[in-house]
Amino acid sequence: MADHNLTSPLLLPRSSDHPHVVVDVDVEDDDGPPTQEQSSNVINHNNHNQNYIHRKEDRHLDSTNPFAFLGSDWFEVPGLTTADPFRNDTLKIGGGYEWVKILICLPIALVRLVLFGVCLSVGYIATKLALLGWKDKQSPMPKWSSRVMWVTRFSARCILFSFGYHWIKRKGKPAPRETAPIVVSNHVSYIEPIFYFYELFPTIVASESHDSIPFVGTIIRAMQVIYVNRFSPSSRKNAVSEIKRKASCDRFPRLLLFPEGTTTNGRFLISFQLGAFIPNYPIQPVVVRYPHVHFDQSWGHISLARLMFRMFTQFHNFMEVEYLPVVSPVDQEKESAVCFAERTSHVIASALNVVQTSHSYGDLMLLTKAAEAKQRKPSAYMVEMASVESLHHVSSLEALDFLDKFLSMNPDSSGRVKYHDFVKALRLKDCTLCEEIFAYIDVEKSGAITFKQFLFGSANVMNQPLFRQACELAFAKCAAGGNDYVSDQELGATIRYAIPDLNEDEVHWIFNLFNTCNNRKISKDEFLTSLRENPLLIALFSPCLMREDLSEEGDRMPEEIG
Repeated sequence: MADHNLTSPLLLPRSSDHPHVVVDVDVEDDDGPPTQEQSSNVINHNNHNQNYIHRKEDRHLDSTNPFAFLGSDWFEVPGLTTADPFRNDTLKIGGGYEWVKILICLPIALVRLVLFGVCLSVGYIATKLALLGWKDKQSPMPKWSSRVMWVTRFSARCILFSFGYHWIKRKGKPAPRETAPIVVSNHVSYIEPIFYFYELFPTIVASESHDSIPFVGTIIRAMQVIYVNRFSPSSRKNAVSEIKRKASCDRFPRLLLFPEGTTTNGRFLISFQLGAFIPNYPIQPVVVRYPHVHFDQSWGHISLARLMFRMFTQFHNFMEVEYLPVVSPVDQEKESAVCFAERTSHVIASALNVVQTSHSYGDLMLLTKAAEAKQRKPSAYMVEMASVESLHHVSSLEALDFLDKFLSMNPDSSGRVKYHDFVKALRLKDCTLCEEIFAYIDVEKSGAITFKQFLFGSANVMNQPLFRQACELAFAKCAAGGNDYVSDQELGATIRYAIPDLNEDEVHWIFNLFNTCNNRKISKDEFLTSLRENPLLIALFSPCLMREDLSEEGDRMPEEIG
């Protein structure tokens, strides 16, 4: 089996970035040939296609590729998708009915808040008591502790009642633990974990940060939680091992995982992580729906406090839970975790009747950062990170760093950056090389670039097989004296081959971009790290690098590109 980790994206996600073919069907009348209007539509459609082809050809003919010395070709960027799986449709209270309802429910909300606090306190005390006699946390919880936890589980149902979930519609039944030791579910709100805690009392996989949440951290520890840091490879590997161990032992509760890795608005199913599927045990999918008219209960891009307030001020909140048939591995020896996850995601998407996309938790991070930067349309900065990670080998954290750089370029209200802002942010000056770099990213030739174009262009350069060798050789060219550092003067002398009329101040600005330690010298590690963080700047060294045979240099350096 391939060595997958807990947060590896699907290799074959159903991306909304995939090109779509639109076919115009013109129906001829039985009495004669197509009408003039129909013929005009066909001609216009053909002209549109021809113009698009000519634009692509013109891009290759009219522009110079500043990264050709790396072997980099022109690249394509899928258009922005309109899908936003994190948007809550009722961020603002709209309509007189909602305002009247909130005013009526305010006294009820106070009672519900008190009930919530009492239930949480009772559950917390019962959980502390259950944990007292449980010394070996690697072993299953003692039976007497599990019986005490029924108090906490009943408290959880009362908490759901306080949020307005007076009754919950169920369809199907949970499969026996021995039949399906793992349960996976779509994730829409913080309500599902509370429901599953009451209904199944499973072992869950949760972020390490949840352990420090008051009250909640104590309760989830009693669920024999498996903690994971999604950004730590070793943590993900340990989590997968724990999932295998607990799924294989009937003395542990069944495991519950939310393979999307974050909450969505329930109108899309985003990419699945592989942690639940690597053990190759039968899985029971469960879908959760929140039918609504006036209040969207999803915990998307909305604060927890606002969502709780809206829940407290509803007459009743609807929730439906459907247990689907168990999905078993086709062949426990041959089917990969990727295929198993893909089959399961199709089952859940079909049951929900929703579209699958290649978004991931990384997109939510990008969306949040853009919103914090007061961007007018934060959703324009999502790039479907699962697809980006799979195809371009850019992690979510690296994408966030690129977004920081892009936001420093002062994007306009539509999320686009113009040439002069691009050059200024990279601490360069207007010159032919900078125009070529910008034109390389501006795939639409609109005079402005999007974050998606900036990210794809940077990734395309960074992933060239010769990029790492080019960075190494660029440092060697700058440190011509054989030193293990580069001075201000040495850097200026090298990049003036690319931009001859740089003055001392402009050289110093570029030097400071590389000199992260502020010690007046650029070490080799600083130099290579800066180029990896700003891969487009490798073009500054192209005149001296084009004199070298990078392929031969690469033969002497077997280190993995990356």
